[in-house]
Amino acid sequence: MSAAPKPANEAARLDELRSLDILDTEPQERFNRVTRLAQRLLNVPSAVISLLDDDRSWYLSTQGVEGTESSREDSFCAHAILGEDLLLVDDATQDDRFADMPSVAGESGLRFYAGCPIAGPKGSVLGTLCVFDSKPRTLSAEDASSLRDLAQMVESEIAALDLAVTDPLTGVANRRGFELSATSLRNVCRRRHISATLLYFDLDEFKAVNDQFGHEAGDQALVEFAKLLQTTFRNSDIIARYGGDEFVVFLADTADPSLALERLQAFMVSRNAHPASAYPLGFSVGRILVEPTSDETLDQLIARADESMYVMKRAHQASA
Repeated sequence: MSAAPKPANEAARLDELRSLDILDTEPQERFNRVTRLAQRLLNVPSAVISLLDDDRSWYLSTQGVEGTESSREDSFCAHAILGEDLLLVDDATQDDRFADMPSVAGESGLRFYAGCPIAGPKGSVLGTLCVFDSKPRTLSAEDASSLRDLAQMVESEIAALDLAVTDPLTGVANRRGFELSATSLRNVCRRRHISATLLYFDLDEFKAVNDQFGHEAGDQALVEFAKLLQTTFRNSDIIARYGGDEFVVFLADTADPSLALERLQAFMVSRNAHPASAYPLGFSVGRILVEPTSDETLDQLIARADESMYVMKRAHQASA
């Protein structure tokens, strides 16, 4: 096994990493979303955001991997942070640097690895976004580009750690968090030539809930609706409270969200039928297809989805 040398700026790199206060933290949805996307889009069993501490590789987010850290000595990522681009290993048993690593030795050991360096706000490489498999494979050019885009999403999320990107009431992303995540995910969709869908929700008769039952009930209605959205949509979709009683969902690799919206409506009907429900909840939703070739800005897409939503809301009001 060939141990990776430490970067020339190791002291400054560790200072930046530790100044971010993300080592040994609880899992965060903003990072888990990226590893889920990497796992799904690249069709791999495992995806990890690995941060290289002094003597360990600590996992900020994992999919398909048990544990929270490994020895830096037994780490592909320790090699990956030395380069400026992807480290690709098609079959680790055929690479002298990795063939006798504990994670590789044996029939069920790791074979394929692809890792993209992740830089912090000050420019130091903190770790990698990596994917791996127990079977040898080759990463396509398209998948390599997607891994780079996803690594940029991680960098954006790390840079946003000091920003308020989560709605404190509902726990989903707020407008700023949505704009950061959706912009990065659109780049992935463009790169992979896949369509996406933007949904824009508005709660019906929300003002009446506040007026009749009080603002505490209104807040509870927002919390309930956010949970219904999280239950309905995939855990790789971006869900946000965009403002007031308005929510948005961005679904990558989805051209028709009809089934998901039917599930949401069924959940809403079940919620309203429950004896403990003091008031009914309803929603209007606008939906637009986001083609990978679209040059519309995110604000323009939001405006179109908002307009689509009001078509439904006016229909609801006319039938009331």
